[in-house]
Formats: sequence, structure tokens, C-alpha cells
Amino acid sequence: MLDAQRWTIEARPWDDPAGEDLRLRQRAELDARYGTDDHEPGPLPTAADVDVFLVALDANTGQAIACGALRRLDATSAEIKRMYVAPHMRGTGVATGMLRALEAAAVERQWHTVRLETGTEQPDAIRFYRREGYREIPLYGNYIGSPISLCFERDLT
Repeated sequence: MLDAQRWTIEARPWDDPAGEDLRLRQRAELDARYGTDDHEPGPLPTAADVDVFLVALDANTGQAIACGALRRLDATSAEIKRMYVAPHMRGTGVATGMLRALEAAAVERQWHTVRLETGTEQPDAIRFYRREGYREIPLYGNYIGSPISLCFERDLT
């Protein structure tokens, strides 16, 4: 549940400095986890193809603590990209709040299906998405054939 006393979630441009910092921190964490910087099949998200970018801010400090993005796949579906929560905020509910905010943004745009890719070396993310109602689906798009990818989907109708 979104705890309005502890954080706020707001739309930001893709190149927002706080968002860029969170994405760099996510990248460094994944590079260390996989032992390489080659752990994302397909094109990286950019300002040109990200339709929604959200940042969660600590209500007391204003510090950016989480982010997530949506990239449109087709007329009725979108892909979650760059979902990340700062380590010190994990377990607080901000990840669920961010996910629900992304889902609400998708519904506002009439995207009724949300998909995502996560990696085989991210068991915490896999558990989180399953717990939040996402079901594993066959690899799609640029992830087809990737030995380190798992894909998930949720119907928002």
C-alpha cells in the first residue's frame, strides 16, 4: 500500500537527475550481481521510447528512493522498465506503491496488459512480481532466446 506519510510518487522526465542517479545505481547493482554489464537483451530504454517515468521521493528528506517506467509495446500493452528501489527502502512497501502507480498510469492510457522482463539472478524481483499477481509467460520480443531472462505479465482489466 502506498504510504503517503513516508513517500510520494511523481512523474518526472526520463533525464531527471534523481531518476538518472537511481538508474545508475540499479545498473551498478545488476553489473555486480551478474558479473558483467551485458545483462539486458535488446535496446536500452531512452527518453524517445519511455512513455511514463515515475520517481518516489522520501516525504521527509525529498531523497529519490525508487523509480519505474513504462514503454508502450502496442495499442493495449506496455512494458515495465527500470523498476528499482534503493536498498535501504526495500521491504517498506514503496515497491508495491511504485508498481501500483505504474499500473494506474497504464490503465489511464488504456494499456490493459503490462509485461516485464527480469533476470534469473534476481530471485527477490521474481518473488515480488509473483506475489503482486504477475504470471510467468514465454520470453517475448528481444528476450527470446536469452538464457538469463524471465518474463511476466499481468492483465489489468
